[in-house]
Amino acid sequence: MTTVLLVDDDPLQAHVRRSVLERHFSDVERAADAAEAFILVEEPLLAKRLGLVVVSLKRPGLGGPAFVAELTHRISSIPIMVLGRGDETDSLYGGENVRFLPCAAGSREMLAVGRQMMEQYSPRPA
Repeated sequence: MTTVLLVDDDPLQAHVRRSVLERHFSDVERAADAAEAFILVEEPLLAKRLGLVVVSLKRPGLGGPAFVAELTHRISSIPIMVLGRGDETDSLYGGENVRFLPCAAGSREMLAVGRQMMEQYSPRPA
């Protein structure tokens, strides 16, 4: 079973996004902030199952580009989808496996991009 990790510091948005993700992905975990996300990705059982990280961090602290840069350093093979804020652009985020969606993107686009990223970056059998 592949796990989607939702890193979202807005409780209401996280609830809505998790509900949407759970309709299409069987295992969705949530981290309420960057620190919790780093703890979760270091857990061997979760790390083994992790197939996608969805990031939406808007509060002060380690968020946005700095968080994504550190996350890609720690788990470079896992795709990361960033749900941007109104003032963000894709130029703030780098990485081969990072995809930025502007704040205007809807649930359907989030799901379509998530599925595409998981297929594109899933390990191929040897």
